[in-house]
Amino acid sequence: MLKPVATLLALAAPLPVLAHPHIFVDSGLKLEVDAEGIVQAAEVTWVYDDFYTLLVFEDMMLDNDLDGELTPAELERLKGFDLNWVEGFEGDLYLSQQDLNLHLGAPEHLSTEVRDGVIITRHRRLVTEETPVKAEGVTARMYDPTYYTAYDLSQGVEVTGPCSASITPPNLDQAYTLVEELLYAMPTQQAEDAFPEVGSAFAAVVSLDCES
Repeated sequence: MLKPVATLLALAAPLPVLAHPHIFVDSGLKLEVDAEGIVQAAEVTWVYDDFYTLLVFEDMMLDNDLDGELTPAELERLKGFDLNWVEGFEGDLYLSQQDLNLHLGAPEHLSTEVRDGVIITRHRRLVTEETPVKAEGVTARMYDPTYYTAYDLSQGVEVTGPCSASITPPNLDQAYTLVEELLYAMPTQQAEDAFPEVGSAFAAVVSLDCES
């Protein structure tokens, strides 16, 4: 999940612990495939919701005039704020082929901006498998396993090279049923301490189909 700012934790504390998700991100995904049909990299766009943007501004003491815009100096301070990942964090992006997860490199910052009062960031990650990976049959999902952060693909999906993408939306009825079943099976204290990892059930699946 995206590391919550201190202010978010403070403001969210009075809310029910099981009220997930807390952060909403409109996302975009660009999968880079070369002319030989090898998947090379993934470019991710995150558009944060109004509330989370406000919390980030408050936590980092930005936009003190409350006009929803940042100065060049403030934008420089904000740059990369969401790329300081703790060890083991997967970036909430999962690429796989035949049920095997593909390794992705560290994020490369591409841009940070504030538009219409919300933070928009872009970063790029290389596929770092030892051998080239054919894009045919590769799937991509964007989700937080703990469902603290909810992602959608409203910013669109793009594929370069000789491939196209199809998107399978999540079955929300099944996803919410899964949450209920898992929560009912857990002691209350356990559910409060560790929300079940159900994020993948809420994720759309992007599937690549390439010209032979």
